[in-house]
Amino acid sequence: MAQSAVKKVVLAYSGGLDTSVILKWLQEEYGCEVVTFTADIGQGEELEPARAKAEAAGVKEIYIDDLREEFVRDFVYPMFRANAVYEGEYLLGTSIARPLIAKRLIEIAAETGADAIAHGATGKGNDQVRFELGAYALNPEIKIIAPWREWDLLSREKLMAYAAKHGIGVEQKREGNKSPYSMDANLLHISYEGYDLEDPWTQPGDAMWRWSVSPEQAPDQATEIELTFERGDITAIDGKAMSPAEVLAELNRIGGANGIGRADIVENRYVGMKSRGCYETPGGTIMLKAHRAIESLTLDREAAHLKDELMPRYASLVYNGYWFAPERRMLQAAIDESQQVVNGVVRLKLYKGNVSVLGRRSETNSLFDESIATFEEDAGAYDQTDATGFIRLNSLRLRVAGRKRG
Repeated sequence: MAQSAVKKVVLAYSGGLDTSVILKWLQEEYGCEVVTFTADIGQGEELEPARAKAEAAGVKEIYIDDLREEFVRDFVYPMFRANAVYEGEYLLGTSIARPLIAKRLIEIAAETGADAIAHGATGKGNDQVRFELGAYALNPEIKIIAPWREWDLLSREKLMAYAAKHGIGVEQKREGNKSPYSMDANLLHISYEGYDLEDPWTQPGDAMWRWSVSPEQAPDQATEIELTFERGDITAIDGKAMSPAEVLAELNRIGGANGIGRADIVENRYVGMKSRGCYETPGGTIMLKAHRAIESLTLDREAAHLKDELMPRYASLVYNGYWFAPERRMLQAAIDESQQVVNGVVRLKLYKGNVSVLGRRSETNSLFDESIATFEEDAGAYDQTDATGFIRLNSLRLRVAGRKRG
């Protein structure tokens, strides 16, 4: 990219070492004006220091946006209507945050007249793909700067040296509080990568986990909760109406206290390598269990089975960064149509890392007919002799093939 072609760039900015160096590097290498954008998606960190750091670096346009409700309402909830799980275990906590950040980068670029955006994702990971696919889908003409694919500052030592040379203030946490892991957090999850996790045989230490107690340390008394669903989304906990972000935050609190939501995964990155990561998703683990429970009561059999067939493709689309692609939108439309009948209440028990369904009911959309399903006298609701013809017809091809083999 011709550096002189970039006049103003919007940088996804956290105020940490990487993005602080990127901010100065953009000013030095591209000679352009930098707009910073910091998103609050529930990572639980104080974000105002990022404003002070950006101001100290001479930034005139600084965006710090609270996106927690939009994140859960427009991204997490639609994904959970699909029961999306990547490779059988990963609840897509990092993946689902990236399209929202890309969307806001493009919006801010339009608002400020910027002709480029920049991010701090490395050339080895999935996030570069997710950010850039999302950005190009929303603005095909946008220029994208990915410093990790351009510069030679490929180690922490080089980044620190660059920061010292240019007078960039980098907060040094006390060694006892500093995590050695690469971490990403939002309202849906927190992830851990790197350090000793790079050996898939190494068990992570219990001190690594931030949101949840270990199942062994969880209370000996189970916690019971009731979740109310409307069109596939949780709208209340124990009868108390809550916004989407409030629901997820509360389920994180309750789930974490009961040792729920830890996962240790070796996953296949879109860029080709295998990667080992550990995740805490207490609220999401509860949501998935409850959502499948209410669907079991309210969804038609074939609709439910079709959803299960589509889910792995949907999950891969989210993981690989295709949130704004037409095929994801098409799948979402079908999934959302199915959710019109997913209304009711699920009762759960949370105990030492486990989520158990105690009951489910739907006053308006239950397809469970006790008069038909009962093992007792059904007063003619179901004619058992109908099964003879059903079985004979379905076994016809098997009987014909069997005679040929005989």
